[in-house]
Amino acid sequence: MRITDRTFFTQDGYTLAQQLIGTYICRSIDGVVHRRQITEIECYLGTEDTACHAHKGRTKRTEIMWRQGGVCYVYLCYGIHNLLNFISGEADNPQGVLIRGVKGYDGPGKLTKALQIDRSFNGEDLTTSGRIWLETGEKLPFTATPRIGINYADEKDRNALWRFVAE
Repeated sequence: MRITDRTFFTQDGYTLAQQLIGTYICRSIDGVVHRRQITEIECYLGTEDTACHAHKGRTKRTEIMWRQGGVCYVYLCYGIHNLLNFISGEADNPQGVLIRGVKGYDGPGKLTKALQIDRSFNGEDLTTSGRIWLETGEKLPFTATPRIGINYADEKDRNALWRFVAE
């Protein structure tokens, strides 16, 4: 069943990230719907989180993070990979979740390439879009670990158990 309830996305990023494990990203490509079950996710929790893009304040790139939850935030990483995030929480409280993996694709760049997600999806509303949306799925057991690739962040943020991986 498609998730259209905005309140699902306005939960804080930590809670939303855990609830997303097992749901399906659905992407319509040339009239064919591709469904991929989310198996790995990380949360980024506002301006206090030194690993979060919002940490350094509002910029043209990060402005989307201050919107109400339920929209996509897609940015280019290393000049190569488009990375898909879902904004969470209430407006003006920048939080988000990075989709790190889905069944069949074990990396955020691989999944966006497979699902043909580029920066044109930045700002796409997950509750109304005909191109990308979420559907409910079975709850999967998961493990919490530190996030990956954030060596620039403060130690407390590097060690926070804010990455969730299906077992």
